[in-house]
Amino acid sequence: MNVPNCLTIVRILLIPIFVITLGYHQAGNDLLRLLALAIFSLASLTDALDGLIARTRNERTKLGSYLDPLADKLLLNVSFVLLAITESLPCRLPAWMPVVVVSRDTILVIGGALILITTGELKVKPSFLGKMTTVSQMGVVILTLLNLPLGVLKPIWISAICFTIVSFFDYILKGGRILNEKRA
Repeated sequence: MNVPNCLTIVRILLIPIFVITLGYHQAGNDLLRLLALAIFSLASLTDALDGLIARTRNERTKLGSYLDPLADKLLLNVSFVLLAITESLPCRLPAWMPVVVVSRDTILVIGGALILITTGELKVKPSFLGKMTTVSQMGVVILTLLNLPLGVLKPIWISAICFTIVSFFDYILKGGRILNEKRA
C-alpha cells in the first residue's frame, strides 16, 4: 500500500478518536475541545498531504480514488453532526447544517453507486467546486472548534453551505451526463 492510501487510512482511524474526544467534552473544560481541534486539524492535514503526494509521486491508485473522498465524507459528516449535537460546546452549529451536508453526501454516494451499477464503472474525480466544498467545510469545523464569535462564524458557515449546495448540483449534472452518454 502506498503512502497516500496510508494517510487516508490514518484519517479514517482518527475519526473515532475525534468522536470520543468531543463525546467526553464538558462545558468549561477547553482541553478536550482543543484536543478535538488538534485531531481534526491533523486529519485535515492528511487530506492535503495524500493528494499532494499522490500527484507529485504519480502514486494515484483506484483504491485511493474511492477511499479518499469516502474518508472526507466520513470525517466531515461525523464532525458536522457532532458540532450540532454536543451541548457542552461553547458554539454549536445550527441543526440544519449537518442535514444539508449529510443529505448532499448521501445522495452523491447513492448516485455514484447507481452510475457504477448502470455503466459498470465509476471514475471518481473531484471537481474544483467539490474541493472548495471540502476546504470550506473543514474550515467550518476548525473555526467552530476555535470558538470564534458568532458574527465571524455565520458568514463562514453560510459560505460553506453555498459551496455544498452548488457542488451538489454540479455533481448531479455531471452524473446525469454520464448516465445519458451510456444510454446513447
